[in-house]
Amino acid sequence: MNDQKNRNGNGGNRPEDAAAEEPADDNRDTAPEGAEPEAAGEEEAPGSDVPGSDAPPTYEELLSDVASLKDQLLRALAETENVRRRAERDKADLSKYAVANFAREVLGVADNLRRAVEAVDRETVEGNEDLNNLYVGIEMTQKALEASYERFGIRPIEAMGEKFDHNFHQAMFEVEDPDRPEGVVVQEIQTGYMIHDRLLRPAMVGVSKGGPKPEAVEEEPAGDNGDAKDPPADRGKPSGAADTEGAGEAGADKEP
Repeated sequence: MNDQKNRNGNGGNRPEDAAAEEPADDNRDTAPEGAEPEAAGEEEAPGSDVPGSDAPPTYEELLSDVASLKDQLLRALAETENVRRRAERDKADLSKYAVANFAREVLGVADNLRRAVEAVDRETVEGNEDLNNLYVGIEMTQKALEASYERFGIRPIEAMGEKFDHNFHQAMFEVEDPDRPEGVVVQEIQTGYMIHDRLLRPAMVGVSKGGPKPEAVEEEPAGDNGDAKDPPADRGKPSGAADTEGAGEAGADKEP
């Protein structure tokens, strides 16, 4: 029985007793491992105090940042103002010149109405009542169209008798007219029009040629002191007369 007890005491350990003994070994094994992170943490702590890593900005750096932000703000405000002005100008131009293409096409109608009125013989119209009524209707239509032009800022260009200007006139031919200065509009083939301050259609004109040209005024060169030089005393006199006067003066100087 003693042998049985000894066997039960040595080799008959229960599983509960073996499991209770294992945590002791785990505590002994894990204790050194838990100490390593603490040591590592202690070693990393001094490294966090690196000079300049979390240091606040200096006064000069703050002033530089303020100047940079102020410059960006001023540029943004200037760009916004430019965009606003450009938008207002585009809006104004759109409202003023939106009908330019349409008006340019309708100008042909006004030309035909004007030609119809100019082609009518007044004596023939007065003798025929029906023809007279037709003439009056065409004339009223022409005036109504011209009034519509004025409401939209469209006005004709006065070209007759004016000096030729390539900005408003289109020369179709030249006319020999010695009685008029050269480069003057003497005939108008097609009326030109302006829309506000822009050219809608140039006037087709005939320009004078062969007339007198404007004389250029010649100015005498100034002297050393900025004043005009005095003309010589003997200008306009014959050379002989000047020599005679000079000889007479010389003879008078020799007399006692």
